[in-house]
Amino acid sequence: MGTWCDMPVWRVSRQGADMGETVSIETTDGHQLTGYRAEPDGAPRGALVVIQEIFGVNSHIRSVADGFADEGYIALAPALFDRVAPGIELGYTPADVENGREIRAKIDHEDAMRDMAAAVTALAGHPTGVVGYCWGGSLAWNAATRLDGVSAAVGYYGGMIPDMAGEQPRHPVMLHFGETDQSIPLEGVEKIKRAHPDVPVYMYPAGHGFNCDQRGHYHAESAKLARERTLALFAEHVAGESF
Repeated sequence: MGTWCDMPVWRVSRQGADMGETVSIETTDGHQLTGYRAEPDGAPRGALVVIQEIFGVNSHIRSVADGFADEGYIALAPALFDRVAPGIELGYTPADVENGREIRAKIDHEDAMRDMAAAVTALAGHPTGVVGYCWGGSLAWNAATRLDGVSAAVGYYGGMIPDMAGEQPRHPVMLHFGETDQSIPLEGVEKIKRAHPDVPVYMYPAGHGFNCDQRGHYHAESAKLARERTLALFAEHVAGESF
């Protein structure tokens, strides 16, 4: 698998509306995308790249980044839709879902990987983990199997992962799935488990998107437990690293 490890150009501009700020990241192919960066109050424990769902870097993803900043991590959420629909933020109505799917279908997977790699490299100087949700959950798996500069990765309900189960993780990785997720059949999750018995794969009594408190399938208890497990992995492999 190819890797992208060249240093991007990284410029910062203050926004003020959220806890964090908007940044601009230039990728190795010259594309410039935006991202949302949240900083902890004190010295950072490490850094995390937060990968969006199919709804853009919306208020929910920014709140997720803010939450990781509260835990002591620099959190950077790159806007992976910027190549097709710059600046778009969607909600969770049926129309938003359809719009998000249409935009997602126009994003070349290698371009998404390149943009994600640029975000990882933008955080050089800190041990860096990757965490992704929905589409981002699948990309987080690819971060573990393809990218340099990643200390650990966590994927939430990544529907593409069963089809990529043949890829071998190069970094510690953890996966979360919902038992009643209609978009990811349980046999797909079992395929991952068989291919990677050493990878922690956790199941929850919830549906797709259970971590998002703006979605109908939000399940607070599952979200809390998954977050605790995610933070434990990052504490060991990101915050636990000396740099």
